[in-house]
Amino acid sequence: MTGLVGFEHVGMTSGNLDRTIAFYCDLLGLTLAQRKQNDRGEMAFLDTGSGMLEIACPAAQIARSRDVPPHEAGLRHLTFAFESVDAIFAKLEAAGVEILERPRAAVNTALIKRVAFVRDPDGIIIELIERAEGRG
Repeated sequence: MTGLVGFEHVGMTSGNLDRTIAFYCDLLGLTLAQRKQNDRGEMAFLDTGSGMLEIACPAAQIARSRDVPPHEAGLRHLTFAFESVDAIFAKLEAAGVEILERPRAAVNTALIKRVAFVRDPDGIIIELIERAEGRG
């Protein structure tokens, strides 16, 4: 069979694995599924409950992530759904997370109710959403 089973993971690079795990697990609520050394440094898998983040942390100096320009293909942001965008935003703001856009009503109201944007410790844009009614 060749049927799609589901979304598995997104691969990312981190400049500091402890800091990245603290952000995604302690602040956003992901679960550390695996952490191990390899010949290039260290890596971890963080479980969202519906897919994972594969975090590589090479034994080298890592530059901060850059935003993908509108005219260039690439991953623009990671999105996580929460019961309350306002509650998770308040938690992140209190923790000193870099804020890009405060909670507001979403533009795409068929799928999303509320939205906010922050950056992870490596500069990756993180979108925080509340799903529209009926999406679970």
